[in-house]
Amino acid sequence: MATVYLNGRYLPEDQALISPLDRGFTYGDGVYEWIRAYRGKPFLLEEHLARLASSCAKMRIGLHVTPLEEVVRRLLTENGLAGDAAIYLQVTRGVAPRSHVFPPPETRPTVFGMAWAFTPNPAFAGAGAIAVLEPDVRWSRCDIKVTSLIPNSFSAQRARELGAHEGLFVRDGVVQEGSLSNFFAVFDGEVRTAPLSNYILPGITRAQVLDLGREHGIPCRETPVFATELGDADELFLTSTPYEVVSVDRLDGRPLPPERPVARRLAQLYRELIARECA
Repeated sequence: MATVYLNGRYLPEDQALISPLDRGFTYGDGVYEWIRAYRGKPFLLEEHLARLASSCAKMRIGLHVTPLEEVVRRLLTENGLAGDAAIYLQVTRGVAPRSHVFPPPETRPTVFGMAWAFTPNPAFAGAGAIAVLEPDVRWSRCDIKVTSLIPNSFSAQRARELGAHEGLFVRDGVVQEGSLSNFFAVFDGEVRTAPLSNYILPGITRAQVLDLGREHGIPCRETPVFATELGDADELFLTSTPYEVVSVDRLDGRPLPPERPVARRLAQLYRELIARECA
């Protein structure tokens, strides 16, 4: 049985008990991070923990716990995960009487972590992902990685029912991001992606890909990508911690050009970064 972390203790997952009055249960009042490990080594851990701290700060959730870097590494060790793995961390506002108003500031957050062996979707290693466009009906603080993911779940479910892998959110005509990824388009060799705002998550992989592109002479620009422009795009691709960098093969049933040199180059550069950091 897997070992998990809960509020300072490492214990079998069937012994990890959380109060029904936890605000993560009653309100979805929490934040989370999803981290990859390669060869048993967490990748971009500092960046992920910084984003978790940022999410907590934006949600006004205090975080006073065992250093989470230690938690991540111990979860990998406790579960014998020396290969490719995923780590999930979640912080909620804690246990309190049910009320829309925040509980007293001394309320202790609930901190949970788990880890498991992870294998990426094999479909992405072939032709690429299939995507569909979706109206963006989410709340306007998509920059916070909250546990309240109902709009994303509906989008993912609709995509699956349509034979796709990912839904892409469109707000005011602009393609913002996917239900669990950041979105990029390539026009005449230039990579474009929506600029950081309250409508998109500041993706860890997104930032690395932009840095790698600029470092290796691939023009990259953070500027709105309109849904009406997508028919003129040479390539579309997605980035996320589980996906890494994956080309879009079809959008709303329309096949995209089979040649995807920019996305493939960025995917190669990203894999080389993983190999260096997790050697």
